[in-house]
Amino acid sequence: MIKQRKKRNCPFTEAGIIYIDFKDEKLLKKYLTEQGKIIPRHTSGASAKMQRQLARAVKRARHLALIPFVTDFTR
Repeated sequence: MIKQRKKRNCPFTEAGIIYIDFKDEKLLKKYLTEQGKIIPRHTSGASAKMQRQLARAVKRARHLALIPFVTDFTR
């Protein structure tokens, strides 16, 4: 018996987002880990195009100090 996988859709495309804005901090923080790393594509379910836009937006927001590069994570 062969299991069929459900085709995963991009969450940005489903929401109707064409361009990921670097000023939307709430959206960007949703795709960051606790340490401040960008969540990979296979985990987030984003398409390749949207993942590139997401990475670019996160880097721009970090550069303008809208979101931190790293969090105060202590061991």
